[in-house]
Amino acid sequence: MRIFLQVQNARPPGVIEGKDVKLIIATIKPFKLEEVREALTNAGVRGMMVTEIKGFGSQSGHTEIYRGAEYAVNFVPKIKLEIVVPATMADQIIETITTTAKTGKIGDGKIFVLDVEQALRVRTGETNEEAL
Repeated sequence: MRIFLQVQNARPPGVIEGKDVKLIIATIKPFKLEEVREALTNAGVRGMMVTEIKGFGSQSGHTEIYRGAEYAVNFVPKIKLEIVVPATMADQIIETITTTAKTGKIGDGKIFVLDVEQALRVRTGETNEEAL
């Protein structure tokens, strides 16, 4: 006996066809922030959130010498960017961040892309792409 299931690709409530929005979360080196911000502005990004963070990945921290004593620095300073863009712009924005933030050395960062179920501008009540 065979059973076939048909799965529908239904959108969550509040998401309008053709109005897909993406959240791009990028971690970059702190000294690259201004260069990345300028490149994103030129690429059409109208806003972003920036947070100073600490973390580690492959780099696993490093050691520093301060007043003759060696200290282990387990968490490395990074900058986290959160950018919400229309899905049609996501690939361009990812490419812009990648090329601008890249130094070719360990610790250049990571980029994550998530679907945004709904966006809302508090002041006007605009939703999704219009809210950006």
